Amino acid sequence: MLNSDDLRLFLAVMREGNMLAAARRAGIDHSTVARRINALETVLAARLFDRSPRGVTPTPAAFALVPHAERVESELLAAAASVAGRDRDVEGVVRLATPEAFAAYFAAPHVGSLRDAHGRLTLELASESRAASLSKREADIAVMLKPPPRGRLVARKLTDYRLGLYASRDYVARHGLPESRADLSRHVFVSYIEELAGFPEMMALDQIVSGAPIAFRASSSAAQQSAVAAGLGLGVLHLFAADADDRLVRLLPGEAEVWRSYWLVIHADLQRLPRVRAVVDWLDTVAHAMRERL
Repeated sequence: MLNSDDLRLFLAVMREGNMLAAARRAGIDHSTVARRINALETVLAARLFDRSPRGVTPTPAAFALVPHAERVESELLAAAASVAGRDRDVEGVVRLATPEAFAAYFAAPHVGSLRDAHGRLTLELASESRAASLSKREADIAVMLKPPPRGRLVARKLTDYRLGLYASRDYVARHGLPESRADLSRHVFVSYIEELAGFPEMMALDQIVSGAPIAFRASSSAAQQSAVAAGLGLGVLHLFAADADDRLVRLLPGEAEVWRSYWLVIHADLQRLPRVRAVVDWLDTVAHAMRERL
């Protein structure tokens, strides 16, 4: 007879890509995962993974099993959420996937307040330049730059924020302050590697100056800010990160400015779990506290 715990371990192996990572995520020994997968294959009379010294490779039977196992997982999560008391202690692990700047400057500096409120809750913060797949359980909650197009997902706007144009104080001393957008053609810029940008919304430079000469490209917003601070060129940076950097000067405020939005996205099956609700409430509180800096 099929065991729901074995199915959840199977999904963990599929999502993590190997049994060792699945064991770490489940908090059990690697040999236990291997034994349970073997037991599942015996019950199904089908081989789910091909084993090799390099790891495991899912078979066609494994891919056929995934949607059925996910439905079982969703029902178990829904059942747990339906009976969970709202006044019970919040505990467990929540993985939050966000863009890099949000993780480094918005979420991480405020994690202490979440820990103070819920000492038995562990937050895993995954900073990514691409959209995490909530349907594949790569994360429990995601912050995205646009709402997802489909799926059993619940999405709402978390907050708007601004991007502005910056240079280092040293760069300004050497090249002078641009007084208008027309002056920007005399300068070089720092920007994203376009093909590695996970969201089109990450590309904002063309909305301020088109066809700008690029001196440096990076997939990391933090690397771009460091390059601008080092005097390499002008760059479009997050106000909530760059305004606090004493090495930087904001240029053409109000004129050279781009608005973007952060969207909060949760899988429909998880939205009522106490630990997920606690993180969502915390994000709302942080967004409200930071509204003047955004």
